[in-house]
Amino acid sequence: MTATLLVCVTCKSEGVVLGAGLYEALTERARGEDFAVTPVECLSVCRRPCTVALAAPGKWTYVVGDLSRATNLEDIVTAARNYSASADGIVPWRERPLPFRRGVVSRTPPLHPEP
Repeated sequence: MTATLLVCVTCKSEGVVLGAGLYEALTERARGEDFAVTPVECLSVCRRPCTVALAAPGKWTYVVGDLSRATNLEDIVTAARNYSASADGIVPWRERPLPFRRGVVSRTPPLHPEP
């Protein structure tokens, strides 16, 4: 695996937990892909459920919110696939699915950037 898709399983909207369902759907959909799907308890983006993060050693990390199991499953898989294939985690803006253009909450540089 070259990247990890972190899925907030505690994301909820109007009191209904949605993140766990998104994680389950992504786990099933991403079988055979070159990235891991990992549940996390909270990404602290509670006002923008559902939230995921893309991370890998030596790559920029992205946190993206406002995602839905019903409408964004393929967008999330496509974004994770493109991220995994990138050298530094930066996927050109035009190659990102629309929710990954609009929904970026943060972008964090690698902990140990290449010199």
